[in-house]
Amino acid sequence: MSIADRKERHRQALRREILDAARRMFIEDGYESVTMRRIADRIEYSPTTIYLHFRDKDQLFHAVCEETFRELRDRLARLARRRLSPRAFLREGLRLYVDFGLKHPGHYTLTFTQSPARKPGVEYENSIGKQAFDYLRNAVTACVEAGALPRLDVDATAQSLWAAAHGLVSLLIAHEGFPFVARRTLIDHTIDTMIRGLQAS
Repeated sequence: MSIADRKERHRQALRREILDAARRMFIEDGYESVTMRRIADRIEYSPTTIYLHFRDKDQLFHAVCEETFRELRDRLARLARRRLSPRAFLREGLRLYVDFGLKHPGHYTLTFTQSPARKPGVEYENSIGKQAFDYLRNAVTACVEAGALPRLDVDATAQSLWAAAHGLVSLLIAHEGFPFVARRTLIDHTIDTMIRGLQAS
């Protein structure tokens, strides 16, 4: 291995260490309470070292969230490769989203409920989050084109489905003590009710 390769491996390992520490601290303490200096103290490096990888806390937070979106996107991509019918993909994609959030409650809450100010260079159109959301939007479009759903506003429908799924995940994460019915029953009932409602519209 060349010197350049070793340096790059070290750089990537340090970046990974920064991201992992930042994620844990954002989840444990909240975005506002975390500083670059505190992250540096956690990994026992100087703040200057972190600034070589991330220009500020917002960029670091964004990178943490993009990793969560990337994992969600990649799972949806694997589901898409199963070549389900449009309606089945829509249903299973929504279930995958809910299951993902419940399996990773800290990551989910961090990514979907904490909202620091965004820098001008951080654009939704170029984000991995948009790539993940496009699977839902494209699923609605495919259902309409296949006749599985009536002609409707695709953007409003996709966003409404996301809002409902997000609300379900957030409730199940935040209110564990509530006497919900069996989790799978509630998830399936919610998703099936949404889809049947769209079919009847």
